[in-house]
Amino acid sequence: MGVVISIVSQKGGVGKTTTAVNLSAALGAAEKEVLLVDLDPQGNATTGLGIDKTKLKKSIYHGIVGDADPEEIIIESSIKYLKLLPARMELFRVELELMSRPDKEKILLNLLTHLKGTYEYIIVDAPPSLSLLTFNAITAADFLLIPLQCEFYALGAVSQMIQVVQVLKRRLNPSLKIAGILLTMFNPRENSCVQIAESAREQFNDMLFKTIIPENSDLRNAPAHGAPVLVQDIGSPGSRCYFSLAEEILNLRTTAS
Repeated sequence: MGVVISIVSQKGGVGKTTTAVNLSAALGAAEKEVLLVDLDPQGNATTGLGIDKTKLKKSIYHGIVGDADPEEIIIESSIKYLKLLPARMELFRVELELMSRPDKEKILLNLLTHLKGTYEYIIVDAPPSLSLLTFNAITAADFLLIPLQCEFYALGAVSQMIQVVQVLKRRLNPSLKIAGILLTMFNPRENSCVQIAESAREQFNDMLFKTIIPENSDLRNAPAHGAPVLVQDIGSPGSRCYFSLAEEILNLRTTAS
């Protein structure tokens, strides 16, 4: 059975979508069958894989609110083993349309359940908020990956997210595990970045991934080119870091099994 890894942070701009796209690409490059699920109404993960959202006939919205089979919505990417469940702006309507629905936090779980037999890894890019969509991403997950941008306020945001996760784990997903906290946008030349990284190690210890994602122009500019950074330059520092993270994820599954 496949593993669902949701990438969550209520804080925007922490490298969440960058991680979702590039981790998915790195796992695909390792010849693992991967499905990237864009659960953010902004649809940035969809754009990050070079998909023109205006040409989509259906999006994940139709799978969540309607009766569309996810197989009708899933599309190919430029990477052989990586496919996408895309999102568009209409996903914003989900909050209101599902509010009175029973088990509204488990709709994504139900949507992905039969796909776990097809894909080895399902990576969910959750929106940057504590919303119903984020709760769905947490409820559907086997593991969570939490990005931590190397800046002061991010430490508090991660602590708050962990508290939310503990509540949802008790209520909705008892088997949920935190795969790890990922330091992102790290610049070793900035003392504040180094101090935040040191504080994170003291506070979260073994929860931190060994991989650290650097502040990197290639990663920052990759979305404008509509392709993961490893497609543009497989030897770049950003590509090497996401290959390293993918290796940690592969080892995580081995350990878990």
